Amino acid sequence: MVLTELGSKIAGALHRMTESTVIDEEVVDQMVKEIGKALIESDVNVRLVFEIQKKIKKGVDFEALPPGVNKRKLVQNVVFDELCNMLDSGKEPYRPKKGRPNVFMFVGLQGSGKTTTCTKMAYYYQKKGWKAGLVCADTFRAGAFDQLRQNAAKVKVPFYGSYTETDPVQIAREGVEKFKSEKFEIIIVDTSGRHKQEKALFDEMQQVYDVLQPNEVIFVLDGAIGQAAKDQAIAFRATVDVGSVIVTKLDGHAKGGGALSAVAATQCPITFVGLGEHFDQFQQFEKMSFVRRLLGMGDLRGLAEVVKSHGLDKQPELMERLTQGLFSMRDMRDQMTNMMKMGSMASILEMFPGLSHSQLSDADGQEKFKVFLFIMDSMTDAELDHPDIRKIMNASRIARIAKGSGRSSREVGALMDVFKQFQKTFSRMKGRMPRNPQDMQKMIDPRILKQMGGAGGMQNMMRQLTSQFGGMGGMGGMGDLFGGGGGGMG
Repeated sequence: MVLTELGSKIAGALHRMTESTVIDEEVVDQMVKEIGKALIESDVNVRLVFEIQKKIKKGVDFEALPPGVNKRKLVQNVVFDELCNMLDSGKEPYRPKKGRPNVFMFVGLQGSGKTTTCTKMAYYYQKKGWKAGLVCADTFRAGAFDQLRQNAAKVKVPFYGSYTETDPVQIAREGVEKFKSEKFEIIIVDTSGRHKQEKALFDEMQQVYDVLQPNEVIFVLDGAIGQAAKDQAIAFRATVDVGSVIVTKLDGHAKGGGALSAVAATQCPITFVGLGEHFDQFQQFEKMSFVRRLLGMGDLRGLAEVVKSHGLDKQPELMERLTQGLFSMRDMRDQMTNMMKMGSMASILEMFPGLSHSQLSDADGQEKFKVFLFIMDSMTDAELDHPDIRKIMNASRIARIAKGSGRSSREVGALMDVFKQFQKTFSRMKGRMPRNPQDMQKMIDPRILKQMGGAGGMQNMMRQLTSQFGGMGGMGGMGDLFGGGGGGMG
């Protein structure tokens, strides 16, 4: 998940401010101090933190406010705006054009995840219908050729490289010319990882750039690098015309603020972020959506895009059943399977408004889903499609299902309890679910989400699920199981 610790601290500071009986300058000053401390602990540049604090205080001028203004909302909006400004380079990234070759040259430090990121980006555009190809111009690192070739094979993206040629300039030229002649639209060139002190490698990078004249140079920045990110980013930009940044490894590192704040120094926009090892754990960066998720405010637009990109918005039969308030064990199995296709459970769940960061642990989310899928795969068709499987579930059935799935009877019982919660939730939605599966905004409207969670909203839904699942040994928290319900809406 994206900078969990930083987001939790900033959201906590805002919450304590809004809970205060009176919102005055003293309360705001305390909140600003807490936010500054959280940013510094996340490796955001100290000078930049001081500027953000100053701007927040300037934006919250109580003396100039007309009567009746909601001070709590005002402070929240000012904090939100300043965090967005921190991530705003003021420059638009290059937008690839359909039907013509778009050459992207990737540069970055060795170990930043550059080669994997090249593959992720090629896969991202390929899924959207672009003709994408990968060129390996990294002749410095042993195994770079094999790594990119294997990655390309996994995502079925064409690849160009050479075992025998040692000149990266020659390989880059030949690869790009080959893909251009074959009418490829996205041509991604992976170059050697380098450090600002390695002059020979920087000269080589300059030579590749001069020959290719790429449409865009992308600097791949490790989210775990901390404040060293700024100096490295400036050094790369001084050698080649870096146009944009991709930040990697933001799925679990608390110090990603250094990488994010480096954007302010380089004036290069972030275009994508890497959120895991899998090739589909790669998201387009949009500053407002990012800050909303950082603060636990949700990102319904991002959720709609993810659901649509995986084709989960095209399930008319499911939507008709949910409109009638029906939800079977098969429905639950299908939606859990869909959720697993969407990548990290936590990265999906943080798009839902109202879920605190502490509820979104994703250490073994995929494994939890797999256990339930093993159990459901051991059920008969009659059991999966039964309108209320709990009525026919007895000790002998539970024992048979447990034995067939290789799990314990206790785990089967826990699945039944979880299913009960989901079935109860969707029964409340009878007549409320939109019949048109394309209408994603209505399907994830915050008011509908709140109704689905009952009187206590989604927070209450999570507590219900956690209490049902808490006694199941070895399976951890229940936070990411709401994904099954989220998938149901898709």
